[in-house]
Order: sequence, then structure tokens, then C-alpha cells
Amino acid sequence: MNNEKLTLSSTQKALRINLDRNIYGTMVEIGAGQEVARQFFRAGSASGTIAKTMSAYDKDFSDAIYGKEKHGRYVCKSRLINMLDHEYSLIKERLNSENNPERKYFTFADTVSTINYKKTNHAHGWVGVRFQKDSKSKPNDIILHVNLHDQDAKRQQETIGILGTNLLHASFYQDEPKKILSELYDNLSRQNIDIDTVNFHGPDFENIDNRLLSLTLVKEGMTDGVIFSPNGLNHQPSDILHKKNILTLRGSFRPVTKVNIDMLENGLKKFSNDKKINQEDIQVLFEITLSNLKAEGDVNEQDFLDRVDILCSLGYTVMISNFKKHYKVIEYLSKFTSKRMGLIIGVDSLIEMFEEKYYRNLNGGIMEAFGIIFTRDIKIYLYPYKPKADSKLLNSENIPIHPRIKALYEYLYKNKRIEDLEYNKKVLNIFSREVLKKIKNCEEGSWEHMVPDGVDEIIKEKCLFGSTCEFPSKK
Repeated sequence: MNNEKLTLSSTQKALRINLDRNIYGTMVEIGAGQEVARQFFRAGSASGTIAKTMSAYDKDFSDAIYGKEKHGRYVCKSRLINMLDHEYSLIKERLNSENNPERKYFTFADTVSTINYKKTNHAHGWVGVRFQKDSKSKPNDIILHVNLHDQDAKRQQETIGILGTNLLHASFYQDEPKKILSELYDNLSRQNIDIDTVNFHGPDFENIDNRLLSLTLVKEGMTDGVIFSPNGLNHQPSDILHKKNILTLRGSFRPVTKVNIDMLENGLKKFSNDKKINQEDIQVLFEITLSNLKAEGDVNEQDFLDRVDILCSLGYTVMISNFKKHYKVIEYLSKFTSKRMGLIIGVDSLIEMFEEKYYRNLNGGIMEAFGIIFTRDIKIYLYPYKPKADSKLLNSENIPIHPRIKALYEYLYKNKRIEDLEYNKKVLNIFSREVLKKIKNCEEGSWEHMVPDGVDEIIKEKCLFGSTCEFPSKK
């Protein structure tokens, strides 16, 4: 038996919806033409589906219809939501549902900026649909932010047309959010588009955690990274990182310990004292690589949520990425800013960075990777390492680098691209793996002092990180 998924073309999907007399609504598009509506008109029988299409390209017209945005932007989430609010309210106002009691209404909207003639802008957009799963139910919302990668405006328009059709089709004919997300890439690829923000809301998605769906975006290769603010909500990365001095601390944070906080505090102190840094533009980022979320070959989703929740509870912004290698993180972050960035890492991570075996997939090997790193305005802040009490402290001056690569390291060190951090001797011997072992073994009283204040209570109350113990609460 052939279990391969049958993928319908955009025309087939549009026609299926057009022939379904119980699906009816409006389409409003700003930018990228009216490519979604075009898919439905070309498929035939669109009169059974589309009540109205509109494209308010002129800013004054757009403002008159949907209101002005406080920040003055038009390609933004708030504009999309205003479009959905306005147009869906008109459906309820102008269409008599009593004449068609089985009809399920929808409003599709997008606001998109395609690539300009000089190819100097960032092509992206917000895409969303408000729809009823049942004629008697309240509507749901699915909202996406997308980045367009084709270097041709016409091709980008076509991509939006396919994506919008996929979204509408999946909204009505798929029940599970993950299946909806999967269908969005039908007849598309990452070379065309990536989706870095997703939000599902409504009566049919009440038990859906949008953070888990964000993880799905990374896990399934739909995007390279997703970001969560201290309130725990996922955000479009550019909203957080645009033109910022980004200071990143990489790790597994399983769990976050006092040594992680010491690394950050000392890194932030040194970063802030840099003359090229604007204090108001600093964005601190805890980054967790997806590979560090894996257990027995798969992503432990609950473990992911636990780590995000703890870091957000401490007031930090968290990024989940697909990047195993440091140069890929730096390359990604540099898409959002040209300002100086900082990367806080430990000695073991820096040693790994200078191992040639990790760059065999690159034509230029390790030199290509470091070309990417140090053509950006990046400082690497090194936290020392002392594996045992009687061990020698390792820092930038005595780090063991292979002789063949030593000259490259010396060049970077002497040009102050790698700098040592101060450290707290009292926490230097704290290691996450040991804390984790103690938690799993229910060794009460042996690890609580190793994690930031309050983190021990969260771990105990929620039985996190594989703990099956019943710890007495401090409350």
C-alpha cells in the first residue's frame, strides 16, 4: 500500500473550496497583488465562495478603512488584525445567515511587502484567516508572519497566492494545528518562504499551546528560530531584535544554574562598557539549540516548555533555534542588526568552535565559518572553566587549541575579538549535568543553592526534568 501523502495543487484546493457551498467569505489583500483571490477566480465557481475581494493599496484609503497604526507601519500584525476585525464584522452585518444556516463564514487577509526594484528591502508579510469551523460556532483566528526569499517580486506574489490558498484549505479541512502547519508548505519550499511566527486562537484551539506550535516551526524546518518574550508569548524575531545590540548566551539550561546567571551578568557588564554599545539598544537573549532539546532521537516538547517557562519567569527573552554551530547563530542574528553583538560561551564551547571536523560540510572549511563570524561586528566573551577543584583554570590565555589552528586563534585573540570575563569563584564549580542528576535522584538539599532563587520551587512544584519526587514545599 502506498502511504505517501497526496498533495493537491493550489487550483485543486481553490476549486474544492469553491464547490463547497457552505464556505463563504471575503478576501482583502495589501501588497503582493491579489494573488490569493486570483487562485480562486482562476479555479472557477468562485461566486459560490467569494462575497468580496479588495485591495486598499493607497495608504490614505487603507487608513480610512482600517484606522491608523500608532507606529505608522502597514506591514504589521496590528494592521492584519484590524483588517480581520473590520471585514469579518461586515460579513456578519451585511449577510443574512438565516437564509443560509449551514454557511461557514471566513475573512482572509494579508499585508505584504515584496522585494523592491533595487532589492534593498526585507520582503515579508502578515497573513491570517478568521473562520468558522461550524456555522453555529464563534470564529477562530490563524495568524502567520512570513519571510519571502525569492529575488523576484512576481515569484514572491505567486508564493503568497499558494500560501494563502493552503491556509484557507487547511483551516476548513484539517482539524489538528500541526497538520494545518504542515499543509502550508504544499507546493512550496524553504527556498521560497519561511514562517517564523504562528498564533492559533478561538473555540476550536482552546487547548492549543502556541509555544509548542512555534517549536514545530523549528522542528520541521519551517524557520530557523523562534523567540519568546518574558511573558512567555512567542513573537516575530525582528520585533525583538531589529537594530539591537544583541548579547546572546547559548546553552541547554537544563536547568538554568547560578553559573549561567554569572556568565550573563559578567558578560552584560563588559558588553555595556563597550563604547560602541548603546545601553538602550541592548537585547539579552538566552538561546537554546534544538539539538539540545532532543531525548532519544526526538524532541521532548514538555522539556522544551519547562526550560522556556523557567527562563521567562526570570525575566529573560528566549530563542529556540536550529543552529548547532556558533557561526550559524551569528549569521542569523546579523540579519536583524548591523550593530555590535556579543556571544557569551564557555571554554569547552570555544574549543569546539576551533575544531576543523565541524566544518567539513563547508567548501572553505573552518576559514569559511570564521569569515562569516568575524566579518560581522561580534565580540566573543569567554567564561573560564575549572572542571575540578585541583584543576588548572582555563581561559583565553591557556585554552588548548590544536597547533594547526593556533595561528587563527592568536589573530582573533590579539585583535580583541575574544575577551575573558570576570567570574564568581563560588559558582564556578556548578554544572547543569550534576544538578540534573541530583534532581532526578531526589537529593533534596543538595542542589537548590545551585540554581537562581525561585527556580528550585518551580522545579519541585511541577516535578520538572524527570523528577518523580515529592519535595516538601517552602510555602
